[in-house]
Amino acid sequence: QREFTQKKTFTSWINSVLAKHTPPYVVSDLYTDIQQGHLLLDLLEVLSGQHLPREKGFNTFQCRSNIENALTFLKSRSLKLINIHVADIIEGKPSIVLGLIWTIIFHFHIEQLARTLACTYSQPSLGSSAVDSSAKASRSAKKSAKIKERWKMSATKALLLWAKEQCSLHGSVSVTDFKSSWRSGLAFLAIIQTLRPGLVDLEKAKARSNKENLKEAFRIAELELNIPRLLEPEDVDIVNPDEKSIMTYVAQFLQYSKNLPESEEDMQEKVREALGWLAAQEKKLAKLLVETENETYYQKYKEMMSFMETFNQEKTPFLPVLSSKRGEAELSEGQQQMREEWDKVISQINEWKAKLDQMLPSPLDSIEAWLQEVERLQAEDLPDLQDPFKAMSVFREIIVVFKGLMDCFDSHLDTLQSFRNEDEKNMPLVLPEKLEEMKRRFSNIRSTNPSTFLEYHYGLCSAIANEVKLKLNIWDVKYGAKESVESLLQNW
Repeated sequence: QREFTQKKTFTSWINSVLAKHTPPYVVSDLYTDIQQGHLLLDLLEVLSGQHLPREKGFNTFQCRSNIENALTFLKSRSLKLINIHVADIIEGKPSIVLGLIWTIIFHFHIEQLARTLACTYSQPSLGSSAVDSSAKASRSAKKSAKIKERWKMSATKALLLWAKEQCSLHGSVSVTDFKSSWRSGLAFLAIIQTLRPGLVDLEKAKARSNKENLKEAFRIAELELNIPRLLEPEDVDIVNPDEKSIMTYVAQFLQYSKNLPESEEDMQEKVREALGWLAAQEKKLAKLLVETENETYYQKYKEMMSFMETFNQEKTPFLPVLSSKRGEAELSEGQQQMREEWDKVISQINEWKAKLDQMLPSPLDSIEAWLQEVERLQAEDLPDLQDPFKAMSVFREIIVVFKGLMDCFDSHLDTLQSFRNEDEKNMPLVLPEKLEEMKRRFSNIRSTNPSTFLEYHYGLCSAIANEVKLKLNIWDVKYGAKESVESLLQNW
């Protein structure tokens, strides 16, 4: 029963996420669809916003490679994948597949949402713990696993505290866990009533059966709050309902609450908190630069990694206010100051990263410079195709530059892969994570195949230009009145 419920709930959750994928993807059988690896990569790309390397085919080797890429990405985010192996996923083993999907749901959905509650409920976030433990980088790696576990517990607790808070506004509706507390359906209805007053009548609900309340709650959530129906009444109205399935569903209500418009007073309070946090980050960064000035490159990079891990985790509660879509004219004085401070901190971080890249030991420094130049060219906007003749000229120049750079691809990659990462004292010169990051960037360049992409657009411009010349040659006769020539041009 538990396995059946999880499969159904997790499949519905995945489908709600993959509806945002281009093109949208629908899972019909989780255990079968996951075996090719494309489902996992699509899911992780939507959740992370990153492009992940993949094999396009469906033979055994390509499926295995795709699953390995997905697991490698999850491990790079410090996720523990205990007893989860590629072979088990290819076989579609239910317990392994469900364990993997739950890890993804918890990290990318529940944990991310619960972090936004960390300030409210004063739970020990990974970020704040890492600040204390990273005073000496040598100790930070040792403690990271314990910190992660502590945050995991607090993420569950923060979500439960949020649910309790929503229900506490409605008298006798009590929530103590993610199991039997939800069986009557009243907790779901109470949360809906808090988020959207007037949609439910809790007094009438108390006189109805569990199944009626659950059916009503799921119906209203789907129709009025646009929350996907992950559960059915029979999944919850049992002696011991599945905790993970209920947590996955409840987290969607928290997601909905985050999207509700805030009052100006609440917004200003968050701006003040964000400004305080940004000021603390600036001081911390300045102190770190001074403390690591005489350290080895290895130690400098390790400290930067530790700082960035903490920074990225601590910023989560402030992202909604930091990423406000308002234009400059609509921003308050505090919001303008916050945006300036944010830009300042990001600029300082980027400068720090750039200096560290320049300090890489030879020949890694020249490989890093090569990678940055290729990535800069890839990021540039395409020429305006409205003028195909001008665009052809620009494409020709870019293709020449790009082919010149790509001639060095194999030699740079061979040098990187054969780099001996130790000094005369057998100590590492560069953090392994940096070497892996550089290798991933090579894979991304190879998978996007920019030369072919540029040549395609050059060919397209050339075809359009030739068609224009052909038309002009055909029309190079007297057609009479100006209006008839304009009509001919417009029709073409």
